[in-house]
Amino acid sequence: MAATGNEEQTLLPDIEEEAEGMEREMESEEEEEEEEGMGVEHSEEEDEEDTSEDERENEAEIQRLEEQLSINAFDYNCHVDLIKLLQQEGKLHRLRKARQKMSELFPLTEEIWLDWLKDEIRLTEDESDREKVYELFERAVKDYVCPEIWLEYVQYSIGGMGAQGGIERVRSIFERALTAVGLHMTKGASIWEAYREFEIVILSTVQPPPGSIPSQEQQELLNAQLERIHTLFRRQLAVPLMDMEGTYAEYADWADDGVPETVTHQYRRALQQLEKCKPVEEALLVSEPPKLAEYQAYIDFEMKEGDPARVQIIFERALAENCLVPDLWFKYTTYLDRQLKIKDLVLSAHERAVRNCPWTMGLWKSYLLALERHGADHQTVTDVFEKALNAGFIQATDYVEIWQSNLGYLRRRVDFSKEWSRELDELRAAFARSLDYLKQDVEERFSESGDLSCTIMQVWARIEALHCKNMQKARELWDSIMTKGNAKYANMWLEYYNLERSYGDAAHCRKALHRAVQCTSDYPEHVCDVLLNFERVEGSLEDWDAAVQKTETKLNRVNEQRARVAEKEALLTRQEEEKAEHRRKAKADKKAQKKSQKANRTGDKRKAEDEYEEEWGEDEELPSKRLRGEEGFGSTATEELMETESGLFGRRAPPPRKSEPPGFHKNQQGLSEAPRQPQDMSKEQRKDEDSVFVSNLAFNLEDPEGKLRTFFQGCGTVQQVRPVFTVKGAFRGYCYVQFEDRLAVAEALKLDRQEVDGRPIYVSPCVDKNKNPDFKVFKYKTAVEQHKIFISGLPYSCTKETLEDLCKQHGTVKAIRLITNRSGKPKGLAYVEYENEAQASQAVLKMDGTMLENFTLSVAISNPPSRKMEDKAAPSRILGAAMMRQPQGARGKGRTQISLLPRSLYRQSDPDAKAENGTISAPHATVTDGVHGGPGTASLDTQTKSLSNEDFARMLLKK
Repeated sequence: MAATGNEEQTLLPDIEEEAEGMEREMESEEEEEEEEGMGVEHSEEEDEEDTSEDERENEAEIQRLEEQLSINAFDYNCHVDLIKLLQQEGKLHRLRKARQKMSELFPLTEEIWLDWLKDEIRLTEDESDREKVYELFERAVKDYVCPEIWLEYVQYSIGGMGAQGGIERVRSIFERALTAVGLHMTKGASIWEAYREFEIVILSTVQPPPGSIPSQEQQELLNAQLERIHTLFRRQLAVPLMDMEGTYAEYADWADDGVPETVTHQYRRALQQLEKCKPVEEALLVSEPPKLAEYQAYIDFEMKEGDPARVQIIFERALAENCLVPDLWFKYTTYLDRQLKIKDLVLSAHERAVRNCPWTMGLWKSYLLALERHGADHQTVTDVFEKALNAGFIQATDYVEIWQSNLGYLRRRVDFSKEWSRELDELRAAFARSLDYLKQDVEERFSESGDLSCTIMQVWARIEALHCKNMQKARELWDSIMTKGNAKYANMWLEYYNLERSYGDAAHCRKALHRAVQCTSDYPEHVCDVLLNFERVEGSLEDWDAAVQKTETKLNRVNEQRARVAEKEALLTRQEEEKAEHRRKAKADKKAQKKSQKANRTGDKRKAEDEYEEEWGEDEELPSKRLRGEEGFGSTATEELMETESGLFGRRAPPPRKSEPPGFHKNQQGLSEAPRQPQDMSKEQRKDEDSVFVSNLAFNLEDPEGKLRTFFQGCGTVQQVRPVFTVKGAFRGYCYVQFEDRLAVAEALKLDRQEVDGRPIYVSPCVDKNKNPDFKVFKYKTAVEQHKIFISGLPYSCTKETLEDLCKQHGTVKAIRLITNRSGKPKGLAYVEYENEAQASQAVLKMDGTMLENFTLSVAISNPPSRKMEDKAAPSRILGAAMMRQPQGARGKGRTQISLLPRSLYRQSDPDAKAENGTISAPHATVTDGVHGGPGTASLDTQTKSLSNEDFARMLLKK
């Protein structure tokens, strides 16, 4: 073994030489520092001060990182930074603990493992320390398949082969390394070469001295060692590896009898395989990380070739560089489950998959199935499931699926032929725990259980009915399912009915169908048909009559509701058409009047408008242009364009600021005067950031300014309240409140939804919609609110107290909101908020279809419709907004509204013929607007004589 020790020095770096090398590196670094600091004198005291200051800073950073990890142990980058800093400071004890903690949570990269292993190798003093390093190597090779770590492992094992059985241990590690990475096309050759060199060194120890005759025992040892080396050459040449031509030439030189024909044949086959693999291998070499597409192509190529060992090695190579890609782990574990089916290999891959991607529920689910498939003990499966629950999934539904997987495993363990077993109790306890877990832990994190249709409870109920013959427990579970908001769905009732049909009795089937007819809101016709078909087969005449009466009542009510909805939709459509027609007529009258005024306007009138323009500025629209007061336009179209409907759910958005000064009225000459409410503050002094917008006020509110000053006085000093009025002086239901201090705005916003004169008001930030058209102030939810119910059909005389007394019988009522119209009159609608979903569902089941003061109530879970917040800031002017609402033709809106009819055709031949209102009437032609006759078109009077070309020529030449 002496020769082995000498040759060992050629294979491994000596620890003393490595230490000397480290000292030389430190000396060179000191020399570089001296060169960089050449010409600058530093005292030893200054160096010590700088060093101590750096140490203090590093120690503070280390403590910060350790505190951060104590808060969140799964911060991967924090672990890496702490290890680097401790390694830099040379704090070996703390460094070892930091690496240990990180390895318990995450797989370590190749670089981190190599640094850790080299540090531990330097600290090895006795044989017990070497065993700890061996254990560390075993942990390292399980994380990823890395040729460098395996090479370091075999080299370290060679240094300890002086112990008993050391050579066989080294050979065992070499064989494991070849199995793991021997097929690695670019790095596998290093393991093969190291193995051959090791065996060649062993050969030199068994060769007899020159000139001596070996004994029979020595000759057998020599022949066995030579055969080992020949075998290694033959095995390597049968594997396609890069630069295998050099290996073949080396074998030809080393073998005394030349390369055998069988080896040459295998070598040529390997070369052919290498040529086929070179394109995908070269694509990997030239591509940039993470090379996912290239690895995918390589995997597909190897799977077509069909060699499981080569498929496995290319998967491992891909995962070493893309360890955080769940789909790649899915594909790898699925291949192992279906093709190789080797227990240790399969379970190891699954374990590494969930360590790398713990947030992926599907990997945990596959891991649990693999453990059950390969007969793992129950405690191991339970431990893996508990780890999965703490993995931190990103969706609530992931927890539902992982629970279903575990419950399925527990169900398969139960022997239902026995009346009682420990496994059955464990299954029932798991079902109960899963429901509590989803209700508490999952809802606390995601605000939903993830199991809206209660699939876990459905499975539990079916197991109780099918395997345990316990229909009472199954019915209790289904009652709980229905109270969780599922009673309105026909498919849920039919699922329950099928369960009763299979394992229950006719009485409970009938009861379930009657409840379904009463509660179903999505497909009532379907459950009605099922009930009637059931009574045709099972029921008596009395049962049939009761079913017919029940279904007819339900369908009549449904048809009435649908008819009301259709009537409302038709009414809305008709109103929209009437409004559109009214706008078209108003536009036509406006254009005709505008043209007549333009033709007869005197110089004084032009001067008056110039004065208005100077007063209001170029960017502001003249009040005389906005609010002329024409019949049908000023009172209807303007309000229609400027008002925002205050519906069941929404709030008003602040109107465009250009139309903010409200309340103009006309004098006797028809010109607009100052607002009817004094404006004691100029527009420049108004500040949106110091103001709030208040809406949903009652239209008949008396003294809105005074009441709002009193309402907001607790927020801060109110500088001004600006109510907004219509042209006729009616209050619009919203206003602006400006404070002296900007901090008061935040306090005012807290008063949102407080009541003023029995009506909730909406307090929103004051934002100029022209500058911020995307600003939205709508806050009511438009999604399903499981803890709220919507009640329609209430008597108009119903009060909150009456409704609260009615609703609190089914649970704790948190809030009640009666819906009113603009004038404050009730609409017969209300929203009632309960403490939880179960109470709301119970209220729906009990109250729907009941009577209150001869009114039939309709009760359902709150599901407000979505509101489309229109952008009304762009068409800020009244006329512009009306123009925007005009229907467009087949080719879109025209570029101009200018009439192309010659002006002469507008004039009458008799200059004295004028209408009383100052407009010129033409006996032969009338000009219509773009709505009735197209823009700029003339409609000739068919009852008058047609004009000839000469007549038109005289008019054009003004003759």
